[in-house]
Amino acid sequence: MIYVCIPTHNEAGTIGPLLWKVARVMRDFGREYHLLVLDDASTDGTSEALGRYDQLLPLTVLSEAEARGYGAAVDRLLKHAVQASDYPKRDAAVVVQGDLTDDPASIVDLVKTLEGGSDVVAGSIAQPGPDCPRPLRWGRRLAPLVLGAAYRNAPVEDPLCGLRAYRIIVVKKALRGTDTSLASAREPWVANLELLQRVAGFARRVESLPVGLRYHLPVRASRFRAIPTLRRLLEFRSTSWDLPGEPPAGGREQAA
Repeated sequence: MIYVCIPTHNEAGTIGPLLWKVARVMRDFGREYHLLVLDDASTDGTSEALGRYDQLLPLTVLSEAEARGYGAAVDRLLKHAVQASDYPKRDAAVVVQGDLTDDPASIVDLVKTLEGGSDVVAGSIAQPGPDCPRPLRWGRRLAPLVLGAAYRNAPVEDPLCGLRAYRIIVVKKALRGTDTSLASAREPWVANLELLQRVAGFARRVESLPVGLRYHLPVRASRFRAIPTLRRLLEFRSTSWDLPGEPPAGGREQAA
């Protein structure tokens, strides 16, 4: 089973098209899948939009009464996937943004790489592209400088990108014996670092896969705020990335 996890907050204009695109990709891929969506206290009709698909697609919608942010949303989605999985060593969870910036077609390559023996496969954005909002472009340039060794030694090429596939057993092991969350930061980049920090040590093999983001498709303005995000990233400068049997800087593998 492939659990496609989609955190959303006020994505009424894109969540419907995204669900259909993911469903079409997964049908063509020929893998069993289930859509997991977390509605983080949306106020724009996202809940109503999701309600139109619950009888048409293999879909479970979780919701929050008050907005808790990206990290808490991904945390709850992954925990739900762990609880729902009957075969955690085989099943996968793929995290996809709800605003259409992530290409659903990338799910296929992520899962194929996972099926090739990886436990975590992370998207890697080489260049933001001309459609990337200016704050994001500046953030991309400054984040490696702010993070220093925590960026250079990360077990993936791009520790900020949230488009990732996780083998369920790795997430389950990261949760074993603890009540703490996998991620809690409201800022997506910070939450992605938190999550990677929690699961990387339980992964036998971590790989990166080049992906592109489609900034021309979202119907709302970017919520990214460079200065607050970069300030929060400073907390991760001392992060170590020990993988089983490997030195901190030796965990990266680039998928072909």
